[in-house]
Amino acid sequence: MGVLTWIIVGLVAGAIAKALHPGKDPGGIIVTILIGIAGAVVGGWVSSLAGFGSVDGFNIGSLFIAILGAVLLLFLYRKFSTKA
Repeated sequence: MGVLTWIIVGLVAGAIAKALHPGKDPGGIIVTILIGIAGAVVGGWVSSLAGFGSVDGFNIGSLFIAILGAVLLLFLYRKFSTKA
C-alpha cells in the first residue's frame, strides 16, 4: 500500500476515532491525525499477526482495523500524557 493511502486511511481513522472517543486531546488535531496514521499501521500489524488480515487498501475491513488501532492509541495517549 502506498504512503498516500496510509495517510488517507489514517486521516479517516483518526477522525472516526476522535468521534468514537470524544474528549479533550492534549496535543490537538495534528496529534490526533498522527495517532490515526499510527493506528492504521499498528492495527494492520497486530491484525496480520493475529491472522485477521491487514490494512491493505482503502476498503471497509482496512478502515475498521485502522479505526480500532487509532481508538486504542488515542486511549493510551490520553491515559499516559501529562496534563497541565
